[in-house]
Amino acid sequence: MAYQHQFRRHKTREVRVGNLVVGGDNPIWVQSMTTPDTHDLGATVAQIHRLEEAGCEIARVTVPKPQDAAVLSEIKRRIRIPLICDIHFDYKMALAALDHPVDKIRINPGNIGGYDRYRQVIRKAKAKGMPMRIGVNAGSLERELVEKHGFPCPPAMVESALRYLEIAESEGYHDIIVSLKSSDVLTVVEAYRLYAKQADYPTHIGVTEAGKAPYAVTKSACGLAPILLDGIGDTIRISLLGDPVPEIAAAFDILQATQRRVRKPELIACPTCGRLEIDLEGIVAQLEKRLAGKKTAVKISVLGCVVNGPGEAREADLGIAAGKGKGVIFKRGEIVRHVLEKDMVNALLEEVDQWEKEEADKGTLKTGAAKISAAATAEDQEEPVNGRTKLPLVVG
Repeated sequence: MAYQHQFRRHKTREVRVGNLVVGGDNPIWVQSMTTPDTHDLGATVAQIHRLEEAGCEIARVTVPKPQDAAVLSEIKRRIRIPLICDIHFDYKMALAALDHPVDKIRINPGNIGGYDRYRQVIRKAKAKGMPMRIGVNAGSLERELVEKHGFPCPPAMVESALRYLEIAESEGYHDIIVSLKSSDVLTVVEAYRLYAKQADYPTHIGVTEAGKAPYAVTKSACGLAPILLDGIGDTIRISLLGDPVPEIAAAFDILQATQRRVRKPELIACPTCGRLEIDLEGIVAQLEKRLAGKKTAVKISVLGCVVNGPGEAREADLGIAAGKGKGVIFKRGEIVRHVLEKDMVNALLEEVDQWEKEEADKGTLKTGAAKISAAATAEDQEEPVNGRTKLPLVVG
């Protein structure tokens, strides 16, 4: 039987955003942000539709001008996912956005224009029943906090977030999500870890201004994997230069690799080297094509090496260890059949179907449903460990 990892999740309260619930034991939702001028209704809606097709679950638009606020109701009417309004500098744009049926507003407390204006936004959001994200950014931290700490360090960012949380709480407002973003990976990791020790509001995570892919994806993965593995994070965005649609696949890949959300089979293949004795690239390409659209959280290993292959294949749910045109298929660590290279793809897909049936019969099949897996018991989820709770595998 495979080793069961014990995950922990930062215990956060739940905040409803449209038809989604952020925080608690809910999935880590994937979001992105549009690039056209928001008042260009056709372009903005068209891009959100492309994001929806890619799997985006929350869309954010910027609202710097009155003409941007004016089209929010129509944007909301034309899309299927929750709509967030991004506000910088002008608190009046936050007040204007709140007159529309949006699902959340995001403000930057470092540039919103002072505590009184922040309170006005809080009061109207509370009256409208609208959640808010407090977006602390290292690049726009309040001057007095920068002077106090010497530079925009994690303690300064967390102090800023806690200050604005306390103001909101004094107004009786608690529908809040927090982000602590920086373009520096170490700052991101340290800020979220420090915050998680002091507050229970859910977090939106990301490395801001990450740059151009592929480096920006690697940078984001380096910054977000440590905190995801700590159980921190309730929504996620991968910030890429240019078209935002590739952000969605990158986010889901990071969630899949860290086992925070597993939405499809994971296909593992060994690197090509001089020991390879089968057409591994061809076999993997066929498997990718024929597994497309499948939602089962099954780990499949395809190894073309007789050195590490058998051991690695045993570690997966299903695996092939092959050499010299033939191989063996492992299921749950045991050999179940011998196959020739020409039959490997069909044979492995047959075993996937059988594996799904067996798991379903046992009630342990994990699929792409947006829920917490029942793999962990309620006791596991409630037992605190150093201020955290054990987290089961999230699928969906």
